[in-house]
Amino acid sequence: MTLAFASDHRGYKLKEELVKYYDTKVETIDCGTYNDISCDYPDYAFKLGKIVATKNADFGVAICGTGIGISIACNKVKGIRCAKIDNEEEAKITRKDNDSNIVALNENLDAKTAIKIIDSFINTKASNEEKHVRRINKITKYEEEHER
Repeated sequence: MTLAFASDHRGYKLKEELVKYYDTKVETIDCGTYNDISCDYPDYAFKLGKIVATKNADFGVAICGTGIGISIACNKVKGIRCAKIDNEEEAKITRKDNDSNIVALNENLDAKTAIKIIDSFINTKASNEEKHVRRINKITKYEEEHER
């Protein structure tokens, strides 16, 4: 399994802790930022999104101040279904129901909590239930018909 990580300056510290932890467990890709100097989260969200969308990583983890801005930017990349998550239950639900491929977190999570959320996310399989597949297919069809 390959996990890709991205953050802005506010999420940098947590991203570094998570990359260090997961680097001993799975293959990791660090999409930046590489320091805590003020930067624009879309630059790193788009990089992360492209890596996940092209299947160069199985899943992505995006971090910014709230997790909201970076999740919005990730979702602009075709093929990405990024969910801003606050707990393990939401992580399981978004994987199961939405087949999300990137989880967005806020900078204020401690690493232990973030790891629990990420583990729940990557260890939950997407549902093959017809209603979930139908809904995901509608999203995919819309993306294909409305190229940006």
